Amino acid sequence: MASSLNANLNQPSLSCGAKLYSGLKLQFPSLYATGRPNLTAEFYGKVNKSLQCGIRNHKPTRAAVKMMPIGTPRVPYRTPGEGTWQWVDIWNALYRERILFIGQNIDEEFSNQILATMLYLDTIDDSKRMYLYINGPGGDLTPSLAIYDTMQSLKSPVGTHCVGFAYNLAGFLLTAGEKGNRSAMPLSRIALQSPAGAARGQADDICNEANELLRIRDYLYNELSKKTGQPFEKISKDLSRMKRFEAQDALEYGLIDRIIRPPRIDADVGPSDASAGLG
Repeated sequence: MASSLNANLNQPSLSCGAKLYSGLKLQFPSLYATGRPNLTAEFYGKVNKSLQCGIRNHKPTRAAVKMMPIGTPRVPYRTPGEGTWQWVDIWNALYRERILFIGQNIDEEFSNQILATMLYLDTIDDSKRMYLYINGPGGDLTPSLAIYDTMQSLKSPVGTHCVGFAYNLAGFLLTAGEKGNRSAMPLSRIALQSPAGAARGQADDICNEANELLRIRDYLYNELSKKTGQPFEKISKDLSRMKRFEAQDALEYGLIDRIIRPPRIDADVGPSDASAGLG
C-alpha cells in the first residue's frame, strides 16, 4: 500500500496546458477502427504553443495558461505573411478581414468608428470588397447619412448583409450596398419609414426644421428609387407609414439582391410536390 501510494505521489502531475486540451482529444477510439486525430485539439494546441511558449535567456520558457478576459471576446489571429498567432479582440479580427458590423443604435460616436474603419481599409487596398453586416434598429439621421455618403464615395465595393433585422435608416444602409451584393437571411426583417425629427423654439425655427426634413426625405426617396428601381411616387406612398418587409418581400421590392439560405435547408416546394414519394 505504501509503495503504491509513493508511486502515485512521484508521478508528475498534468500541467495546466495538458488539462486545458485533454477534453478536446479523442478519449475512446472506435471499437472497430482506430481513432482519427482531433483537428480542433491540434489547432488549439499549436495556437497556444505559439502564443505562450518562448525563449528567455537561451532557455525555453514554460507555457502559461491565460484565461479569456471577461468582456469583449478575444480570438487567435495570424497576420498574413507572419508565422505567429496573437490574441486580438473579435472586432479587431473582423476589421482585418474587412468585415464591419452594425449591431446597435447609430449615433455620432459609433458612426465615426465605422467611417474611420472604412476609410482606413479603403486606403490599404481599394480593390477588395468590404462587408457590412447589419442587425440594428437604425439611429440618428445625420450619422447614418454620413455612413451612406462614405459608402458611395469609397473606391472599394461595399457589400451589405442583414443577419437579423434592419429597421429605419439601417434598412436604408442595407439597400445602399453594391448592386448584386446585398443579401439577407431567410428570417430577416426590414422596415422603412419617412425620417422624423423633433423641433422646438420659435415658429420660424420649426418651419426651417420641417423644410430640412422634407429635403432629406426627398433625397432618401430618390436614392431608394435608384437602388431599387421603384418609382419615386410608389416609394413616397409606401413609406408614408412604416412599411415592413420579410426577406422575400424585400427581394421582390429591390431592397436586396438575394436571400442566403443555409445548405441544409431544402428549397421551398409547392403543396403538390410536398407529398411526392410518399405512400
